[in-house]
Amino acid sequence: MIATEEKTARLADAGELDIIKTFECGQCFRWNADGDGVYTGVAFGAAAKLRTENGAVCIDADDMTPWRDYFDLDRDYDAVSRDFLGISEYMDECVKFGRGIRILRQDRWEALCSFIISQCNNIPRIKGIVERLCREFGEPLWFRGELLYSFPSAQTLARLTPEALAPLRCGYRAPYIIDAARLVAEGELDLDALAACGCDQSLKALKGINGVGDKVANCANLFGLGHLEAFPIDVWMKRALKEHFPPDFDPGVFGANAGLAQQYIFYYARSGGK
Repeated sequence: MIATEEKTARLADAGELDIIKTFECGQCFRWNADGDGVYTGVAFGAAAKLRTENGAVCIDADDMTPWRDYFDLDRDYDAVSRDFLGISEYMDECVKFGRGIRILRQDRWEALCSFIISQCNNIPRIKGIVERLCREFGEPLWFRGELLYSFPSAQTLARLTPEALAPLRCGYRAPYIIDAARLVAEGELDLDALAACGCDQSLKALKGINGVGDKVANCANLFGLGHLEAFPIDVWMKRALKEHFPPDFDPGVFGANAGLAQQYIFYYARSGGK
């Protein structure tokens, strides 16, 4: 029998965790909203549903234990954000607009693989490829009467050929996915060790993967390995930095949490902020 009974709890104040901003700011690809604004997602092989009501974020999950860490709720984001204020009027607007975004503490392999898929791609298409990847090669997971799938392990994908990924319609990225999976599965690329070392050392190692450049490596560093000083730059960021910051601007001014500043800028720029 498939259990469908809700197990709902209050997770956070809506002011400290804005689920729309957090799930729609380009850092993750497995959370989708229904017509009522309820987000369903899978992380670390577990499923959950989140909604905002009466000023609080409520979560429905079988086990509440992993989610506080996943949403990084023990970090004071208001205190971190204050360090970004006063750099420029534009940055002040980005912080105000993006308040409520949190950097998810995602599975390391999932983040690396997802951002390899993300290169030269848009978010709806990335989501489609990732979902097909999970449906084809992940483990089935029933949750509240809905069939979901876990993200496939590196070991699972390492056994495949690029041709086996044809149903995903991921194009030239297929061999990059397989190559990265083999490196991780065989221990040549130790993601746990990269999470524990310095950001620059991790960045160099990630860029040694076939098909991984600065942007993908920085995204994997920030969203998977927990290097919060990483500062990914894509086309949206290039435009924002060119229009609103000096030519010699150094993201290091944002300090150890530059990645959160990046998300504020990215989300504001992508949402139409001038």
